[in-house]
Amino acid sequence: MLSAMEGSEGGEEGEILHYEETEDNNVSPTDLSELLKEGTKESHDRAENTQFVKDFLKGRIKKELFKLATVALYFTYSALEEEMDRNKDNPVFAPLYFPLELHRREALVKDLKYFYGEDWKENVQCSEATQQYVDRIHHVGQHEPELLVAHAYTRYMGDLSGGQVLKKVAQRALKLPSTEEGIQFYMFDNISNAQQFKQLYRARMNALDLDKNTKERIVEEANRAFRFNMQVFDELDKIGRSLTEEAQDGGFPVHDGKGDIRKCPYYADKLAGKAGPGCPYHAAVALAKQPLVQLVLVACVAVAVGAAAWYIL
Repeated sequence: MLSAMEGSEGGEEGEILHYEETEDNNVSPTDLSELLKEGTKESHDRAENTQFVKDFLKGRIKKELFKLATVALYFTYSALEEEMDRNKDNPVFAPLYFPLELHRREALVKDLKYFYGEDWKENVQCSEATQQYVDRIHHVGQHEPELLVAHAYTRYMGDLSGGQVLKKVAQRALKLPSTEEGIQFYMFDNISNAQQFKQLYRARMNALDLDKNTKERIVEEANRAFRFNMQVFDELDKIGRSLTEEAQDGGFPVHDGKGDIRKCPYYADKLAGKAGPGCPYHAAVALAKQPLVQLVLVACVAVAVGAAAWYIL
């Protein structure tokens, strides 16, 4: 989602989703890190060309959409870190267990509190695409824990790479505070040198006692993880196209009247809990804010007042 990216600051697209910034002469073509690098190139290319990613890198990110992406990240990392905790002593994953350095759930909670307030849990829900991703992570953690390596690699290596570029893009485009509220997800306070840590992480991956077949399955699972991320990108892109300028500025998202709002995975339940789907109140408020409508309303009021005065006379 919003982390496994690497681009150039200033809105240029550049290369994203490529984690291996430097060559390591000590690796072998059969090392897991190299197999993952080579085996996910096509997925990298496809992900970096999704409309959502391209718009984000150019600074064209709506605040409401960024908030929803943060929600998706929260549910994804909650699942991933729950399964990592479950398998922290399992030799197929234990060497990659770095909770102090890497875990993102608590940082995401801080971001959600900033965007949604202290009662954020009542205002967020897991989208359809994110739920599919979450379900797969839980299945892997409980039945094929060796494949957790693929999901951890796909997420955390991206967080430490292009995610740092996205932090700056989001902070600038959304006018977020310089004190870094809303972007705690991108802050790794317990990693002093990201490049060195990534080298350590890859070395730990390469030292795992895995046969050829298991390594191939991990590469396949990493590509699957990329597909889940792209599905979330596409879902967010569709939602973004339905948001009005009011929502872009952080107001309540108003449906544009195209399609059935009940099919929107993020807003249907929220609207139902507030005032029902297609809430007349929100629609009326949004309509009343339009300058032309305000002018018409003023004219109508003037006519009504004139009519009332005539009647009284």
